[in-house]
This record gives sequence, structure tokens and C-alpha cells, in this order.
Amino acid sequence: MGFFVALRKELLEQWRSYRLLVVVIVFTVFGLLSPLIARFMVEFFKLLPNGEQIAQIIPPPTVADAITQYLKNLSQSGVILALLLTMGAVAQEKDKGTAAMMLVKPLARGAFLGAKFAALSLTFALSIVLAGAGAYYYTLLLFQPLPLGGWLALNGLLLLFILVYVAVTLLCSTIARSPVVAAGLAVALVALLGAVGALPGVGEYLPGRLLTWGAAVAGGGAGTGWPAAGVSLGIVVTALVGAWLLFERQEL
Repeated sequence: MGFFVALRKELLEQWRSYRLLVVVIVFTVFGLLSPLIARFMVEFFKLLPNGEQIAQIIPPPTVADAITQYLKNLSQSGVILALLLTMGAVAQEKDKGTAAMMLVKPLARGAFLGAKFAALSLTFALSIVLAGAGAYYYTLLLFQPLPLGGWLALNGLLLLFILVYVAVTLLCSTIARSPVVAAGLAVALVALLGAVGALPGVGEYLPGRLLTWGAAVAGGGAGTGWPAAGVSLGIVVTALVGAWLLFERQEL
């Protein structure tokens, strides 16, 4: 019961602070623009000085370009928004003393953290649903129909990719006493994850592989990334359990 009360509080806070609206707008705009950018990129270059020469060496746009543009825009903006929305989720409440007030209701600390992660997950899930619907429609108009099952799988993998960074940042927010420190720790972990993923053979097991897998499936091709999905889920669970264990031992 305490979890659902805390979840309602988190969702109301996101709504009243316009954070939910901001994420929905950003994702929806990028979802709508991605196929348009892919389709009319050549025409954009033609408007530039000497753009005709550049346009001649660019291959004609395909549906794969729309998928790539969609993943690029939403994954990059998703990671940034995950950091911004989550960095103060716990640290700010500890700093202001509102965490201590919530926990005397009584509210279990695990439910407190779980509600925050669940609210953020719902926010990003709703945003991806709207962005995915818009991108699918414009891709249908400008290119060709995409396999619906593959498109749904791509967006599910995209959500899992973003939730990895939400969970990691929530862990950092639990460790730190201020949002700034939490953001610094989260950025360092994101950079470390990216550096490790660049090592030969290692990237196949890290979250970035989810995007490659999703692009292949959405385009109707073959491919697999189950090891990366397993590792990504493992990172989410480990970060959440770690945050809970640390939070249980902290003095508020």
C-alpha cells in the first residue's frame, strides 16, 4: 500500500513540475522529426553553399536511415533526460529533509526507491509509445511499412536501454548528498560504460548492443542480442538492489 501511495506522489510531482510533459514533448518531437530528417537530408544539403556537390555523394535515403535516425535521436536524448530527471531523485530529498518526512509515514525504504524508479519508468515508457507511434506513421508515409512486431521490439529494447541509465543514476543519487555530486558520479559511470563498450568483443554484451539489435529487428532482418539484454537487466537489478542496501544504512 505504501508503494502505491509513494508512486502516486511521484507521478503527481512529475506532472506538476512539468517533467513528465517535457519528456513526452522531447521524445514525441524527435519521433516525428526522425523520418523527416532521414527523408529530406539530401534536400537540406542542397540549400547550403556548394551543397549540390555534397548531395551527389549521399546515397538515396532508405527506411534504414529513418530507423537509424530515430534510434540516434531518442537514445541520446533519453540518456541525457535520464540523468537530469534522476540525479536529484533521492539526493535532493535527503538534502531538503523530505525523505525523512516520507519515511516516518511509515514507508519502507525499498518502496520509497521502487516508487521513484517505477514513476520514471512509466514516464519514459509513455514517451516512447508516443514517439514510436509518430515515427512509425511518418516512416509509413515517407518510406514503406515497417514490420509492426519488429517496431514494437525496437521500442521495448530502447526503453530497456534508457532504464539502465535511470537505474545507475538512481544508485548515484542514493550514494550522494546533492544532485550535483550524483550527476557527476552518473556521468563518470556512463563514460566508463561507453569506454568498456568500445573494447573489441565486449560491446556485444553491453546496453549499446540493444540499439543495434533493435534496428536489425525493426528493419525485418535477423539478429540477436540476448546476452546484452541479460546484462542490461542485470545492471538495472544490481543498481536498484545496491541503492536499496545503501539507503537502508544511511542516516537521514
